[in-house]
Amino acid sequence: MKNILTMAAISGMLAVILGAFGAHILKNMISPEMLDVYKTGNQYHFYHTFALLAVGILMKFGSSKALNWSAYLFATGIVLFSGSLYILAFSGIKILGMITPFGGVLWIVAWILLAVHCSKSKPTKKENT
Repeated sequence: MKNILTMAAISGMLAVILGAFGAHILKNMISPEMLDVYKTGNQYHFYHTFALLAVGILMKFGSSKALNWSAYLFATGIVLFSGSLYILAFSGIKILGMITPFGGVLWIVAWILLAVHCSKSKPTKKENT
């Protein structure tokens, strides 16, 4: 759990740094089309950093294989999806776009595993009353 929360914090920091870099420096270095690609990577980087943070917090209340896998798939999805879009925007190497969907698939599986964990978790006392 501690590792997941640390990973989420580092991912959030990187998302902010990369977002600021894109907004203030990169916009004058690449085409508007590639800047949109970069912004998409950054936007989804943020979304899934929050998901990773939520998983880390949920782990404080009880963990499961599904929740553990969900965390690692969210993190790996950030690297593959957002990372490939960041590099594509810088390099213009279109073949990198072939990596992006793999990150998206990992995120879909991560969300499914999160749902599986939540559906099987034991109710709290408040939920029973």
